Amino acid sequence: MENLLKNISETISNWGFLAEYNNLIARLILVIGVIILAIIANFIAKRCILKLVKTLIEKSKSTLDNILLNERLFQRLAYLAPALVIHLGIGIIFPDQEILKELLHRIVNAYMIFVTALVVDAFFNIGLKIYDRFPLSRERSIKAYIQVAKIALYIITIVFIIAMLMNNSPWRLLSGLGAMTAVLMLVFKDSILGFVASIQLAGNDMLRKGDWIEMAKYGADGDVIDISLTTVKVQNWDKTITTIPTYGLISDSFKNWRGMTSSSGRRIKRSISIDMNSVKFLSKLEIDKLKKIKLLSNYLTKKQKELAEYNQEQNIVDDLDIFPTNSPNSRNLTNLGTFRAYVKAYLNAHPDIHKEMTLLVRQLAPSAEGIPIEIYAFSEDKNWANYERIQADIFDHLLAILSQFELRIFQSPSGQDFQMIKS
Repeated sequence: MENLLKNISETISNWGFLAEYNNLIARLILVIGVIILAIIANFIAKRCILKLVKTLIEKSKSTLDNILLNERLFQRLAYLAPALVIHLGIGIIFPDQEILKELLHRIVNAYMIFVTALVVDAFFNIGLKIYDRFPLSRERSIKAYIQVAKIALYIITIVFIIAMLMNNSPWRLLSGLGAMTAVLMLVFKDSILGFVASIQLAGNDMLRKGDWIEMAKYGADGDVIDISLTTVKVQNWDKTITTIPTYGLISDSFKNWRGMTSSSGRRIKRSISIDMNSVKFLSKLEIDKLKKIKLLSNYLTKKQKELAEYNQEQNIVDDLDIFPTNSPNSRNLTNLGTFRAYVKAYLNAHPDIHKEMTLLVRQLAPSAEGIPIEIYAFSEDKNWANYERIQADIFDHLLAILSQFELRIFQSPSGQDFQMIKS
């Protein structure tokens, strides 16, 4: 191409009848020729070569080349074709004008530096997409580091472009940036804080992509879908997106449910409030009735034997003439204690309760709302919908069977209760 332009220039210089305007017309024709060649180079790069590459990639079975295409790597490389033509043509159009030739070369070089930065940016994106394909990416996100590298890339690119246009050393400009440190820290404050926070989050394994987190301050309750340099995106259960500053996860507290999801069960922790006025000793008749409940039969038989032996050892005799039901001098079964034993046996027999994890049925401190009987157990199914169904079924059953133990649930009086008192 360079020889072609030289031949055109020599031919025009031999036209004697245009000797007076030789240089002007020659350069004008050469400029038009260079522009036409640049357009042709751009057309060949984008319409022919790029189309051919795209066709080959679509036919290929590999998915790696699809990433190269989606991140516009080849499209960005195609931007260099017309610039190279213009860069070669400048020396031929202005062979004797060093200042103008150097200035135009600097402008074209600055453009090529910018395009090169775009190509490197595409490689960063490609590397991130490839990394995200590995399971390790869920544990260690590198998106924040890629973004820091991009910021550094474009800062260096801007410095080199300015140095190229000013015909100065880029290292002198970089050394001069030290005086602008305060301004740069102010401009990139969020980026710097986010970078430091992302290092802490990754180093301490505090947050991963896919984790379920709760952060009341920002109204976040859902799965982490993206961790970037300055923000963390959380998709809430209502499908809304909450954006949290990355450094906010370090400066404030949040709850990460990863421990639950990675364990073999999901915790059930809920209590039933019992009316204290309904708690009493069980009579022999009531015990015999409860023995008919399969889950309680062995427990009551064993407990009766244990209490009888204890009372006999202590020479305790029921004073039936004074205490018709149960003597306070002896050990006796209560309906509340028997109910707790039933709940424990019911949970142990439940097919959806994890038997290898903690299982407690405990009595909490009495309050104005009654005596709380709390269930602390783990369901084997961690799926949210199934977990809620299992929990609801358990408490449906326990609320329904309370009356068999002559226990009453405690609840605040409603409007209907007051209407009944009035009537």
